[in-house]
Amino acid sequence: MEKKTASNKILWIFAVGQLGWSMLSGIVTNLLVFFYLPGEEALSDGQQLFITQGKFIGLTVIGIISAVGRLFDAFTDPLIAGRSDRLRHKLGRRIPFMRYAAIPFGVVTVLMFISPVNGESTLNSVTLFFCAMLFYLCMTCYCTPYNALIPELGSTQESRINLSTFISITYFFGTAIAYVVPVMAGMLRSTAGYAGSYRISIAIIAAVAVVCMLVPAFLIDENKYADTTPSESSAFSSLASTFRNKQFRTFVASDILYWIALTLFQTGLLFYVTELMGLKESMSTMLFIIMSVVSLCFYVPVNIISKKTGKKKPVAFAFIFFSLTFLVTAFAGKTGIPSLAYGVIIAVLAALPMAILGILPQAVVADIAESDKLDTGENRQGMFYAARTFAFKLGQSVAMLIFTSVATIGKSSGLGYRLTAVIAAVLCLLGGIVFLKYNESQVLSRIESNKEDNNA
Repeated sequence: MEKKTASNKILWIFAVGQLGWSMLSGIVTNLLVFFYLPGEEALSDGQQLFITQGKFIGLTVIGIISAVGRLFDAFTDPLIAGRSDRLRHKLGRRIPFMRYAAIPFGVVTVLMFISPVNGESTLNSVTLFFCAMLFYLCMTCYCTPYNALIPELGSTQESRINLSTFISITYFFGTAIAYVVPVMAGMLRSTAGYAGSYRISIAIIAAVAVVCMLVPAFLIDENKYADTTPSESSAFSSLASTFRNKQFRTFVASDILYWIALTLFQTGLLFYVTELMGLKESMSTMLFIIMSVVSLCFYVPVNIISKKTGKKKPVAFAFIFFSLTFLVTAFAGKTGIPSLAYGVIIAVLAALPMAILGILPQAVVADIAESDKLDTGENRQGMFYAARTFAFKLGQSVAMLIFTSVATIGKSSGLGYRLTAVIAAVLCLLGGIVFLKYNESQVLSRIESNKEDNNA
């Protein structure tokens, strides 16, 4: 049966799912280290220590937990992708996973911030470790099948870029909502205490996130829009075949460097605001809103320009521009510019590359997956997105180890936080250089030649 082309309404319904999971991901990415490895400002405001603060072979406990969690997540990605690609179910290959994973994903996000002992304890560290493993497993079970629907619903170049734009918008809003947690916590602090205010705020947002994730899982009929023919390859043979694609390897190499840099920046943002700029943690919400609003202003131009010039040039430009933004961040509090003004400068500088890199990389993967399908005859879109997340989560693991180790250098002076921003700048620049080797014209010409053959 010929599959329908998804309308923009369906694409927006799909994008609501990203709104949900990006809230949960944003909470853990932006707040986990801040909550369990608090800076001097947070401690003076009443935050307690819950997990062991010492170092093991130079690494902090929270750094090890975060890194191992992302490594675990990376290795489960191809397993879940393989199961999804091979699934035979009346609802399709992706929707069943999304329906069953959404609620556990929200619940375990809240549990990540709840400790059985009210004080510094090894038991709390062990509990957090297991909750982290469950969190990343649930995220994989939802996000890997979800992402695999992108090339299916975006069946043309135009719809693919539109869909990437839509999910980028909802990703920004989801992440922005995660940044509201410190504001909500501040409003609840007088009655719930420091830790309690964060836990209640996270629980409220997690409940909203679960509802959002269930929207596409129940309102989209996968069988109408996607090829639900199961793949016959095993998970790891499919993963190996995916990495044999030269263009994909180039993309992934640049993506790893980008995600190390971005994770360093995201993890450090609250510290940059509080420790380097001397602002209240709630100001991070305002700065993120400014960045998001300015970034949204670039979405339409990015959408239009990328359809005319392709995706390679804008993405390479974004890498370089983002590198500059990270470097500017490293000098926060040292230039004589008022802290709030400096924060706004950083937010505005980050807006354009965030728009470009929020929209186009997903479409690049969809292009490569479509081209590979034509070359190999194997229908494994899920594995391409899993392979991408497998690679960048390895990068995120490295980033968490780097941040939690480097950030403690000269902690009272903020030297470590500045070094994390410098490292991010260097890695992002290298990512842009690597991406310049991506042969976009080869990938797109293969897709276009197939369309011409079908129309002949």
